[in-house]
Amino acid sequence: MTARTADLTRYNRATAHLDAPVAVVDLDAFDANADDLVRRAAGKPIRVASKSVRCRALLERVLARPGFAGIMSFTLAESLWLARAGFDDVLLAYPSADRAAFAELAADPKLAGAVTVMVDDVAQLELIDAARAGGHEEIRVCLELDTSLRLMVGRVRIGALRSPLRSPAQLAELAGEVARRPGFRLVGLMAYEGHIAGVGDAVAGRPLRSRAIRLMQAAGRRELAARRAEVVRAVRAVAPDLEFVNGGGTGSVQHTAAEAAVTEIAAGSGLYVPRLFDNYTSFTARPAALFAQPVVRRPGVGVVTVLGGGYPASGPAGADRLPVPYLPEGLRYDSQEGPGEVQTPLVGAAADDLLIGDKVWFRHAKAGELCERFDELQLIEGDRVTAAVPTYRGEGRTFL
Repeated sequence: MTARTADLTRYNRATAHLDAPVAVVDLDAFDANADDLVRRAAGKPIRVASKSVRCRALLERVLARPGFAGIMSFTLAESLWLARAGFDDVLLAYPSADRAAFAELAADPKLAGAVTVMVDDVAQLELIDAARAGGHEEIRVCLELDTSLRLMVGRVRIGALRSPLRSPAQLAELAGEVARRPGFRLVGLMAYEGHIAGVGDAVAGRPLRSRAIRLMQAAGRRELAARRAEVVRAVRAVAPDLEFVNGGGTGSVQHTAAEAAVTEIAAGSGLYVPRLFDNYTSFTARPAALFAQPVVRRPGVGVVTVLGGGYPASGPAGADRLPVPYLPEGLRYDSQEGPGEVQTPLVGAAADDLLIGDKVWFRHAKAGELCERFDELQLIEGDRVTAAVPTYRGEGRTFL
């Protein structure tokens, strides 16, 4: 029996009393993945990216483990909600234009002490000031560094279009602006190297592309490490009490942790391990989050149809953004239909062993986006469901 066949047996046994669609998190795999992230971080604390988890119970679980500290959130409303729920260190990873939430933040000392907001433009500081609505609490601020790799004298850009701040001088200038403005305190720097942390370097069946990615990432790591160190020195000259320098992501944990200028690592997808994280040479982890759809039709030999299942991930449209049929092994999408909103035909020899009502297990392309489709996650230990916990959606929270 292969490991995947054993997992199929466990998951079907654990959820035999539950009708599909159903989403699960295998806690044995989740905890093992958490341990692997801590090992790769080599002593530097890991800040958990909430958008990759989207479940308060599992955020609490991982933050109770040694090696994890703090949350990296994705909206200001989510940040305030988490702070009110007792999370006392929440870094908002993206700038916000939520004026009502800024008014709440500026008026509440508990929230203002727990939440740090992201800024990369003076206009964002002005928006916050205009939104205070009489609130006088000091706003904790983090600046974001553009991590993109520039080649051919800047004509080629590799990396996400995020912050406009790239040079030490630009970061130091905005740091000075924050320091001069009453009501703000600069506490951190963040730099997310998505072209390194979020791009697999071992693409199946594409050896030349994989080699090109590895060469690009090696060059990107060298360039960013040198520039990030210079930026940190420049900003600390303006704000010597800087509390943290955040960097990395699941795919680059060990590389980013090796930089002396970085004080903490961000990671989240490595807990669930969606399909986009299969293509890395730097680490191997266990899929922990899956969802099952029920077989509702048997159109013919070698074909079954499951209910729904068309849950594409964000990013550039392509086959790699689709969920992948995972268990039982040997199923694939029909080329003319693919995964659909209301039905998904699956073809392959394994289809002939499936009966009406049986479960087919899928892996989502990304981590937390799965939770936007389900109210609950069934937590599996061994071959039993030991708890059912609400996702953000299950708590009535859809922040984006």
